[in-house]
Amino acid sequence: MSKQRRSFSVEFKHDAAALVVDQGYSVAEACKSMGVGETALRRWVDQLREERGGVTPNSKALTAEQQEIQALKARINRLELEKKILKEATALLMAEE
Repeated sequence: MSKQRRSFSVEFKHDAAALVVDQGYSVAEACKSMGVGETALRRWVDQLREERGGVTPNSKALTAEQQEIQALKARINRLELEKKILKEATALLMAEE
């Protein structure tokens, strides 16, 4: 029987990491309080510190600002792809004439 992996919401991760970063809890205390493993919490704490330092993470962002940046970057990528497709379609149509 395999162990099912737990998943946590972005808000939960942010709150757990904020215990360490903002409220001065040790990682062990925060883990016990929130019921999560140390490895996961350390990863969330590192990510929160990086995000607050202005680094956009590759994984799902914890802060609202970084989430917005990720959404905007995804939109830019989609629009650039659409632009490329339209350019290629225009070139094909012009070549047929």
